[in-house]
Amino acid sequence: RRIMRPDDANVAGNVHGGTILKMIEEAGAIISTRHCNSQAGEPCVAALARVERTDFLSPVCIGEVANVSAEITYTSRHSVEVQVNVMSENILTGAKKVTNKATLWYVPLSLKNVNKVLEVPPIQYARQEQEDEGKKRYEEQKLDRLETKQRNGDVIFPVINPEPHTVGYSQSSLIHLVGPSDCTLLGFVHGGVTMKLMDEVAGIVAARHCKTNIVTASVDAINFHEKIKKGSVITISGRMTFTSNKSMEIEVFVDADPFVDDSRERYRAVSAFFTYVSLSKDGKPLPVPQLLTETEDEKRRFEEGKGRYLQTKAKRQAQMQQAAQQ
Repeated sequence: RRIMRPDDANVAGNVHGGTILKMIEEAGAIISTRHCNSQAGEPCVAALARVERTDFLSPVCIGEVANVSAEITYTSRHSVEVQVNVMSENILTGAKKVTNKATLWYVPLSLKNVNKVLEVPPIQYARQEQEDEGKKRYEEQKLDRLETKQRNGDVIFPVINPEPHTVGYSQSSLIHLVGPSDCTLLGFVHGGVTMKLMDEVAGIVAARHCKTNIVTASVDAINFHEKIKKGSVITISGRMTFTSNKSMEIEVFVDADPFVDDSRERYRAVSAFFTYVSLSKDGKPLPVPQLLTETEDEKRRFEEGKGRYLQTKAKRQAQMQQAAQQ
């Protein structure tokens, strides 16, 4: 729990989406590491492997207190599922609201050997259904991570004199040298640090496309494929993949270059899709300029993004109908 200060703000005046993601990851890492060290055995640190879809339900304002709570909801032999909720509190009025809900997966890595994944102590379930549902979620995310890694060969190249509202016009990259303050006890990057940088790049892409205030609406699954060690140079790249009338989908991936390790080549470390919305100065949604696709790959990615958009929309409508019937 901490109060949100001006240096946490984005250009719209609310708390930066990347700051919220970092707080969520820190809470998940703490509870996972505590659990994995709860029994006698080799000491370890929980490393982030995946973040499921995260919706930004409401903005957090500067001056409010963000309360982050985490709960372990499932354990497999080598992974931990953590559900995290973020609630903002106006300390002047006492008003509270839920702003974020997220599900994260962690794996315990040995303090003695960063490449060794340890076993996770099991948790007790109140009902058998809870364990069955957790196992189903585990299998689904495992399959999705594998499919995502298999299609991770894309590289973003600069475009000369791109036209407005094309993919090349808004695409952006950020280069960052991984220092000690970015890292865990094991010397690899905190997942929250990576997510904050990814959100910054995605925000630049969205702002370039719209030329307006933009805010993070949701983040599709973030997959952490490989660890990033201290001393690496990482390139965070983002490009527009799909636009609806009121939202933009931006693909972001992180490539790591082991700057001090000549034995390894550059590799894809993280990938995700961010969704942004465009806002007026009054904070009201604005229409999003249509993305102009030029190449066959851009058209294919647009259709894939459209499929994800329609699937999410249908799921949200079904949830609303279910809630109305209860």
